Amino acid sequence: MVVGAGSGIGRECAQALAAHGADVVCADRDADSAAETARLGGGSAYQLDVLDGAAVTRAAGELGDVDVLVFTAATNVRKRLLDYTQEEFDRVVGLNLTASFGLVRAFGAGMADRGRGSIIGFASIRAFTVEPGQGVYAATKSGLIQLLRTAAAELGPKGVRVNAVAPGVVETPLTAQIKANPEWYDAYAAKSALGRWAQPEEMAGAVVYLASDAASFVTGTCLLVDGGWTAVDGRYEPPN
Repeated sequence: MVVGAGSGIGRECAQALAAHGADVVCADRDADSAAETARLGGGSAYQLDVLDGAAVTRAAGELGDVDVLVFTAATNVRKRLLDYTQEEFDRVVGLNLTASFGLVRAFGAGMADRGRGSIIGFASIRAFTVEPGQGVYAATKSGLIQLLRTAAAELGPKGVRVNAVAPGVVETPLTAQIKANPEWYDAYAAKSALGRWAQPEEMAGAVVYLASDAASFVTGTCLLVDGGWTAVDGRYEPPN
């Protein structure tokens, strides 16, 4: 099951998993987008709003034996901490961390009962490196990694592996604000060792690997797919 499969990284992960023989459920809040991913070769569609805890629990029951859970859904409000409102803070934490907690619990329980499974959540380089205006998002992604590590420790004895993927800058709807500013866009491209942004499909290989038996002894880790961003020192202060 790929949550957030309606676009961007989630869509590419769903299609890649299907191409490698998986029976994929493409879940997204937008039913039409999920259906489009399924039509493109990603499997079957399922409408799911991860902010609805009851719906997540219901999905875990309806979908039966889910062996792999991938979730990519996230949001960001790019503001400095002193400018943040409580509503904005709650919105970012609610989707990026609270909803992730609900997904891990709902689907991890069934995996533990069956004695197998792989959970893969999308974090970010912002879990490790921060910049002005990214503080709350960074906090949620750092928290997500620790949440997934804890799940790996607790579910490992039941045969369930839990890992995170941390992308660098990827051209998705979430980063459209940056792409619209040429100076900001170019500075981010120059920051990585490869000198460019990633495309969503470049995240899919990490997911296929972590979902497969090739990663049978990999759990509790975070796989950086950042083009060398975290290996290179430097600083750029984006506009407010």
